Amino acid sequence: MKAPAFAYAKPTSLEHALALLERHGDGAKLLAGGQSLIPTLNMRLSAPELLVDITGVSGLAGIKITGTVVRIGALTTHAEIECSPEIARHVPLLAQAVPHIAHAAIRNRGTLGGSIALADPAAEYPACAVALDATFVIAGKHGERRVKAREFFKALYETELRPGEVIVAAEFPAAGASERSAFLELARRHGDYAIVGLAAHARLTAGKLSDARFAFLGAGGTPVLAKNTAATVEGKLSTPDVVAVAQAALGSDIDPPADLYTSSTTKLHLARVLLARALVALAS
Repeated sequence: MKAPAFAYAKPTSLEHALALLERHGDGAKLLAGGQSLIPTLNMRLSAPELLVDITGVSGLAGIKITGTVVRIGALTTHAEIECSPEIARHVPLLAQAVPHIAHAAIRNRGTLGGSIALADPAAEYPACAVALDATFVIAGKHGERRVKAREFFKALYETELRPGEVIVAAEFPAAGASERSAFLELARRHGDYAIVGLAAHARLTAGKLSDARFAFLGAGGTPVLAKNTAATVEGKLSTPDVVAVAQAALGSDIDPPADLYTSSTTKLHLARVLLARALVALAS
């Protein structure tokens, strides 16, 4: 199929882009990498009056480290994150997650901001952002505001973005020497959407875990932070007994929805398998 007719604008400044969004309201759609939008256009699932192509807006791409904060521009591509030595060193969870995103052709075009704004519950970045307690920088006609990742994702494909707003960057805390990360997911084939996945982060001191965060993807309408599970491993070694207790607690944190291929029970079992693997990785 072919996309429906639409008008096209390519602003060169953020102010111009925001003005276009305000003027056209719900009839406008932002175009960044286009790896989700273009297919929905071609399948006639989306029919905007105007595409606002923000790829020409300066200042929305790039990776910058300031003190203990790693700022990644919204137009930074998956491939740029994947190949960045700064990301590998300071935000290793993202570096581990990126290879799981689709295929190289899509990673060359898709963007961090596009993935965050779409808020697909099976996507990798939202879960990583929640696990790392990231902050999203959002611009609108009244200026910038910051929203914590844990508060940004509201429901299936629903976020804290208000009409006329644009994500301009994501800010991640730079990992300290005692911090550990692990990203794991299971898919039917490499590049497919995850059946279930886990973004895990914790501090490791004398072999004991603390401040553990387990954010599951594909386990609900948004990334799911397993708080009860994290409490079971606080200040403990990752022994088989501790792992078993954490796996048992996971059932009180997530209730994964079934899909065409996998039952809810099977997804929960797979999530427990990933949790056990993550606990071993975090403690190593």
